[in-house]
Amino acid sequence: MGMNIIDTSGDISYIFESGIFDMAAWEAYMDKWVPGAREVCSQDMQECLQAGYTWENDYLPVLNAAQTAGERFDKAVSSFKSVTEHLDERVQECFGKTVDADIVLYLGLCNGAGWVIEINGRTKVLLGIEKIIELDWCDIDSMNGLIVHELGHVYQAQYGKLYIENESQREHFLWQLFIEGVAMVFEQEVLGDAGYFHQDVNGWKAWCDSHAGLIKNSFAADMDTMTRENQRYFGDWVSFEGYGDVGYYLGAQFVRFLLEKDSFDNIIGYGLEDVCAGFESFIQCPSQAG
Repeated sequence: MGMNIIDTSGDISYIFESGIFDMAAWEAYMDKWVPGAREVCSQDMQECLQAGYTWENDYLPVLNAAQTAGERFDKAVSSFKSVTEHLDERVQECFGKTVDADIVLYLGLCNGAGWVIEINGRTKVLLGIEKIIELDWCDIDSMNGLIVHELGHVYQAQYGKLYIENESQREHFLWQLFIEGVAMVFEQEVLGDAGYFHQDVNGWKAWCDSHAGLIKNSFAADMDTMTRENQRYFGDWVSFEGYGDVGYYLGAQFVRFLLEKDSFDNIIGYGLEDVCAGFESFIQCPSQAG
């Protein structure tokens, strides 16, 4: 099947013909463009409503704002088109094979700016324009992170091993470091720049380059006590010495280290034992800026 690029932005205005978001119009729009996704989006929203979020305060304002965003809406659509143009060809040039997935720019129910799900046996990368606008992720770097980075995970799932079972907390975070590194290197290779990081804002990469050893040693030291609540490496909401997302930098360095001795397609098939052994070697090597 290969990769399909689906831009539904031209139909989004029909959802707001009454002046505000119309659920019946949205359902018809979803059934037209992404059959099967409407039910998944609605179920995800219902779970959030049961957890205490409200339609009036948490959903409707974000959805209605997408209609009035104007410049941000246009910028998000333009970035989507720019990032996806010739994307399939670039992936095939880099890796010799395609990714079987549909990449869809759509108006969801605040399910996420980027959401990878299986619908009717087909992988969908769903890009919710209402969340992209709310988070102001409309620029090309943000769109690279949403699309090309997520495709890196899909590539590993389709041609290697993305998920492991029964891991300890320590192993969970090491595996997360590994798969985020794989997706980061995939992104860099597709974009033709081994030093590219979509997270590089306000001197982020320069700081990481000059603190590469500190990041690596701290991650290794933290592994035994790391939890979802206290980890400081993954997410732009966490802070490592004032910087978010440094785990993506370290992950890319780790995978680049593995690439010195093995191929990308072999590395993405590594099991936990291989990754643990590779990490032991990695932390013993002097850090180099990447």
